[in-house]
Amino acid sequence: MNQSDTDLKNWGIDNDCGVLRDVLLGKPDYFKWVEAGPLIGRTLRNMHKTGITFDFDLAQRQFEDMVRIYEDAGINCHYLESDPVLHRNFFARDSSAMTPWGALICHMQLKCRRADYVSAIKFYQQNNIPIWNYATAGHFEGGDFVILEPGTVLIGYCGERSEQRGSEQVAEFVREEGWDVEVAPIPALFVHMDGLVVPLDRKLLVACLDGLEGWVIDWLKTKGFKFVDVSFNEAKDLGVNLVALGNKKVLSMAGSVNLNSKLRGMGYEVFAPDMSMFTLGGGGVHCMCQALRRDPI
Repeated sequence: MNQSDTDLKNWGIDNDCGVLRDVLLGKPDYFKWVEAGPLIGRTLRNMHKTGITFDFDLAQRQFEDMVRIYEDAGINCHYLESDPVLHRNFFARDSSAMTPWGALICHMQLKCRRADYVSAIKFYQQNNIPIWNYATAGHFEGGDFVILEPGTVLIGYCGERSEQRGSEQVAEFVREEGWDVEVAPIPALFVHMDGLVVPLDRKLLVACLDGLEGWVIDWLKTKGFKFVDVSFNEAKDLGVNLVALGNKKVLSMAGSVNLNSKLRGMGYEVFAPDMSMFTLGGGGVHCMCQALRRDPI
């Protein structure tokens, strides 16, 4: 379901856990497994032992299952243009980041994704969404931009994807808007901050505490946040990388067995499609989406 421009007149988010109304996705029409960072690198280096191989048709079915969950929840799905050269641009989290002030256009480091910003800029221009700013001081990717709540952002960098210079520049953009922000290093194994921290509800974060610096956890606690802790073992396979749909509904993944059980025990309705072709290929459901419009919390 590709919505018209008029559906996006109330674009913008100041949180990442209120009811999701509009989401930006891409279509994996040209998806393939290539060396593109530590997550897929681990898959490729172990294939001779695991026997796992890429299945394009299965990937398409998994993607369709994910889209169906969004649509059944009444969420309007919008899409970046497919491009045979930008064959990973459907990981829509990274080429841009939505804010209350417009879109942040990112500067990606991987050679195979360096021009993904083109499809992002086209989308925002075609839908009359203003571009708020551009990351230019160093590489910066949208998965490292986590809006924790209105007025507070946590920004990460591992060096292999976002760099400290790029993250600090984006942090300064946020401070100029009057918001509080912290910048923190993360282990390269997790690629982006949204592999370690994702908002679930008001003052509640899904997080891998074992992967965060102690001072970051202390800062979050001073802000009043509580945690649904994800084990290191589950988090390294993208267990944290879920999407809050709002109204106690969560889009997770089948591989996050322990977390899904924990969330259901807390009263959440958890949708957990098999997304193995994507998690093994470098990203989870949070990596594959950019929230365009959410209700206030």
